[in-house]
Amino acid sequence: MRSRSYDPDLTPPWKRPATPAPEVAAERDLVVEEVSTGFCGAVVRCEKTAEGPTVTLEDRFGKHRVFPMAPRGFLLEGRVVTLVRPSSAAPAAGPRLTASGSLAVPGARARIARAGRIYVEGRHDAELVERVWGDDLRVEGVVVEYLDGVDDLPAIVASFAPGPDARLGVLVDHLVPGSKESRIAAEVTGEHVLVAGHPYIDVWEAVKPSSLGIPAWPAVPRGQDWKTGVCRALGWPENTGAAWQRILGAVHSYKDLQPELLGRVEELIDFVTAPG
Repeated sequence: MRSRSYDPDLTPPWKRPATPAPEVAAERDLVVEEVSTGFCGAVVRCEKTAEGPTVTLEDRFGKHRVFPMAPRGFLLEGRVVTLVRPSSAAPAAGPRLTASGSLAVPGARARIARAGRIYVEGRHDAELVERVWGDDLRVEGVVVEYLDGVDDLPAIVASFAPGPDARLGVLVDHLVPGSKESRIAAEVTGEHVLVAGHPYIDVWEAVKPSSLGIPAWPAVPRGQDWKTGVCRALGWPENTGAAWQRILGAVHSYKDLQPELLGRVEELIDFVTAPG
């Protein structure tokens, strides 16, 4: 017979040692949350210091913070983990990330499309959303369609007939106070319709200039076609289709986009996938 004093099943929970958290290699671009501060970001680098190994995280606004690699010090997709330095000889295969920075679901098939939708203004907007959030949208069953402008949005929303199980999210360019876009947005926004937008004249500007190797997006005089004016100012051929392919080709992940667009797209995805 075992003595009760040595029976581990009788040890009170608060006296039992904490269950070791799984170790995860801190590979570059792995997105985690530091448990004590709630700071969420992608791994930029790992370093060995006199106090112990540290990891530098970069949030979606480009802010960097350094944290010690403490046991059970981070959350990965809501699960407590211990970050460890990747092996320089044979780097550990970390979880695959989607272009949006979320954890990829191995072997996931596209979900049957939801009744809800996300509308964007034009084809370029749709292609950019697909480039960065395509994997996430397929897992969630969210379809993105483009409108060719927002002038007819009230009629389109009325025809869609949004409801609790068919929410509608709309991404709008140049959604600033006093603009035509803001007036239309106010007209259609409701319990089952969310209009979110970025401040840029066109979605082109939502791509970081540094990703394209330019110092900044040029200012185009009023009365001039904005996209053509951008091509002229940058010395590109005045072919907006070719220019867009050049811009889209420079986008590899969420890090190539401005936070004003990132936050709005994430907000729309959350809105249309929320339980009715």
